[in-house]
Amino acid sequence: MRIDIWDEGEYDYKAAYGFKPNLRTYLHDDGKKRNAMLVIPGGGYCMCTPPESENIAKEFYNRGFDAFVLVYTTDITMSVPLKDQPLRDAARAVRIIRKKFPNIDKVVVSGFSAGGHVVGSLITHFDDVVDKAYEDVSCRPDAAVFAYPVITSGEYTHIYSIQALLGKEPCQDELDYYSVEKNVTEDTPPCFIWQTATDDLVPVENSYLLAEALKAKGVKFAHYVFPEGGHGLSLPNEEFFAGEFGGEFAVEQLHLAIDNVRKGTCVDVSEERRQELIAQFDAPPFKPEGDHPSFDDILLWPNLAEAFLKRVL
Repeated sequence: MRIDIWDEGEYDYKAAYGFKPNLRTYLHDDGKKRNAMLVIPGGGYCMCTPPESENIAKEFYNRGFDAFVLVYTTDITMSVPLKDQPLRDAARAVRIIRKKFPNIDKVVVSGFSAGGHVVGSLITHFDDVVDKAYEDVSCRPDAAVFAYPVITSGEYTHIYSIQALLGKEPCQDELDYYSVEKNVTEDTPPCFIWQTATDDLVPVENSYLLAEALKAKGVKFAHYVFPEGGHGLSLPNEEFFAGEFGGEFAVEQLHLAIDNVRKGTCVDVSEERRQELIAQFDAPPFKPEGDHPSFDDILLWPNLAEAFLKRVL
């Protein structure tokens, strides 16, 4: 089931191209009280990636959670800084889950890569997100799960995520506000974190910075660093490497934006950038050849996360 999270007149992101942020639901129908897992995919704030959406929701659905995927605001053109829109999308999603699903007990948010930055922003700035339509409902998650997250806007950042979020010339106050490790407090909810030591896109130092900040504030956390593996492994099973992870709905805004890029009706995009995007999306899709590596250790992360959540919820 799809739930558009903003009502008419509430959403005005300039480069949406007709897209509306939405939730996809994976719900048990037995009437039992359950915890919820809200999955927030990554994609460098340029898109929501399918391998970090439906397959993760189904994994935790099968572990007894009612699961949701948030398809939030992104911008592949990187022309209109997102600012606080992804944070507001995530906060509204948590409030909707609490308000509209009475069988939900605790709400866990799970973020991958830039989706981890959305989660980090939410668990540190939940008090800042005012929502008059849900003013009686908290958007503070009860716990968070991070997979190879973008955390810092400093030395070890993923620069393109921060550029899509804040633009090319953010002020220092913005950089500090969206550097998650600088904003952890004693009221930050418990966190489970995993990453690989050889992450080739988001430096593993991001995870260490978050773990150190949580420890300094006395927040419960678990932190796992696996020795090998690139970025974006999500759940590296046979289906993952065969491209059978579902979640095609996650790229709705991406396709709408690229359609406008091709037609020349995109918002504030230079001709140089427009041609770059056309070339990128006209190229044939990459298909890995040969045997894929085994990541039996990384495949354990849902077990580890579930055990941690049983301890803290």
